Amino acid sequence: MTRWRWVRHGPTHQKAFTGWRDVPADLSDTDQIARLEAHLPRDAVLISSDLIRAVETASAIQGPRERLPHSADLREFNFGVWDGLKFDEVAARDPELSRAFWEKPGDLAAPDGESWNDVAARVQRQVDDLTSRYAGRDIIAVAHIGVILTQVQAAGKMDPYKALSFSIDNLSVTQTSFDGSNWSLGPINHIP
Repeated sequence: MTRWRWVRHGPTHQKAFTGWRDVPADLSDTDQIARLEAHLPRDAVLISSDLIRAVETASAIQGPRERLPHSADLREFNFGVWDGLKFDEVAARDPELSRAFWEKPGDLAAPDGESWNDVAARVQRQVDDLTSRYAGRDIIAVAHIGVILTQVQAAGKMDPYKALSFSIDNLSVTQTSFDGSNWSLGPINHIP
């Protein structure tokens, strides 16, 4: 069994769309970070998105774990021109698209951005590669809410809209597992 523990990076306190903008994480809650680090398997390999909020969070929980190079494939959605805009600004700019983007996730993308299907395919390539290379191991991936939800969708065999109904809090753990044939979904949004 290959088990993935998906950790959402520490909070950024952003009040706007935050995709590929490189903003730091607030890692000041050292007690919560210590609980998270202690909860994760010690012999796991650890990878993160290459965005600073994920890299810093991975460094904070690394402990004795083998660290893999950061991966651009684990980045959050590229929100294109929406990145940095507040939700009401996006709704005013693109009223129909901004609503459909969340209600009918799939092929719709923000202007100059990525769709759900684009992100899911990008992330799945990385997951498939690491699942093959580290078969039977525990893998910890520090990533972003959108990335984690694509894996909830895939392992839970659900449509993207259903996956979007799940909460993924900062510094939470969501587990997916591969038994060599099938994916399964474990606890979602566990806060150690």
